[in-house]
Formats: sequence, C-alpha cells, structure tokens
Amino acid sequence: MTAIANALTALVTGATAGLGAEFARQLAEEGHHLVLVARDAGRLRAEAEVLERDYSITAEVLPADLADDAGVAAVVERLLDAARPVDVLVNSAGIGLLHSFEKNSADDEKRHLRLHVQTPMELCHAALQGMLQRGSGRIINVASVAAFANRGSYSAAKAWQVSFSRWANLAYAARGVKVTALCPGFVHTEFHDRMGMDKSVAPRWMWLKAERVVSEALADNEAGKAISIPTKRYKVVTAVARVLPARLTAGPPKRPLPASPESASTDGASSNG
Repeated sequence: MTAIANALTALVTGATAGLGAEFARQLAEEGHHLVLVARDAGRLRAEAEVLERDYSITAEVLPADLADDAGVAAVVERLLDAARPVDVLVNSAGIGLLHSFEKNSADDEKRHLRLHVQTPMELCHAALQGMLQRGSGRIINVASVAAFANRGSYSAAKAWQVSFSRWANLAYAARGVKVTALCPGFVHTEFHDRMGMDKSVAPRWMWLKAERVVSEALADNEAGKAISIPTKRYKVVTAVARVLPARLTAGPPKRPLPASPESASTDGASSNG
C-alpha cells in the first residue's frame, strides 16, 4: 500500500502498549505518519509493520529509554529536526510504583520523577521550537485523575503535568499550538498488570476502555481544551475530589498480587489510574 503523501507526523512515546499504542493506532487511522518511541526495539518494529500495513502510513521506530539522558537526547534530536517536522507530540511513557513512598527506593522514585516530569518537559520544550516557528502543533501529556487526589509522588508528578499543560495551552494557543493534559482514571491496559496490582481494588464502573479515552483526548485537544477528563463519571469524580478533605482523596489501596514485583515500567502502557 502507498504511504499517504504530505500527511502530518506524530511522535508517540510509550508507543508499544496501553494508551500509547492506542494513540499510535488512532493517529495512524487519521492519516498521520508516526515516530514510535519505546525501549523494546523488537516490539516497536512489529507495531510499525502492522500500522504501516493497516493504515498506509510510514512508521519510524526510535528505541529509547526515556529515564536515561542518552535516550531522551535521541528523542529531542528527532523533535528538533526541521527537515522532518513533528506536528503532534504525545507524552505517554511512564512507570507505576506499587508501594508507598517510604518503601520505594530513592532510585525508583527518581526514575519515576524523571519519566513523569523531567522527560515530558524536555520533549515539550524541543517540540515547541518547530511548532511555534510553523505556527501550528499539538501536544498531549498523559496525566491522570490522580493529579486531583492525594496519592503520593504519583499524584504530585501528574499534578505537575496538569499545571504545566494548563499554562502552556494558555501561553501558546494564540500562536497555533494546543496543549492538553489527559486525565484518565483506571484504564484496561497493561499498566496495572505490569505493576503487579490487584485490579479488584477498584469497582468495575471505574474501569475505562483505552479506545474511548484516546478518542476523547484527541477530540478535546483538537478543540483546544487544556484538560481532558474522559467520561462524565470521571468528570464528576474529579469535581468532587477538589472539594473533599485531603484524607478522603487517597483512592483505593494499591493491593499487590502474590509475588508481584516492586515496580513495573510501562514502556508504553501509559500512566493511568
């Protein structure tokens, strides 16, 4: 099949699983060429082949560990390449930590902060250079409804993404760049499975499908909204969370499955829940 000429290009981090993979699929379905970023080169190549075959787009693979300076530098370099402009950036990579802050190692917490705050900041900064020069661009930072709750360093990191996205959308909308923080609740992806979390701690009504989450996020970003909270149920949850006492917004406990790992990298299963 012949690739679509003159299509826009989207770079998606955490592209091999979860929300990242669904963003890649829906953007390809819309006709975007792709730059797929994740750690697993084999999974990236396999996903690229499927997307190119199914949607007649080109899919470039860029293996990179986004908790590593060299990995981030490689993606920054790609975003700054004026000869191959990136029109859409989706920051979707992240990790989940199963245990409470004091029980996690400092190294795990630093990696967590790197992936959820420093790396998205660096990639947004790089992407904005070309987007502002061209007068158009779209950025989606995958945050979480946890940003409006009190769930340790995860909530703190996601709150940064929400605050930054709100400011950036206000600052750059008039110059043609739309910035959105996607704030899903619990989503059926690999994220919680890799973390080793017992998903029964959250009732069935709290679980969302990745397809709907991504579809609403893309629509909200296109509409210029700074915050995207998929589904009415979670809009209500977040509205209530903002007025409740802090002790009531910690959410359900992250109960581990038997013999679960300390933490699990999503390598693409976006931070959600």
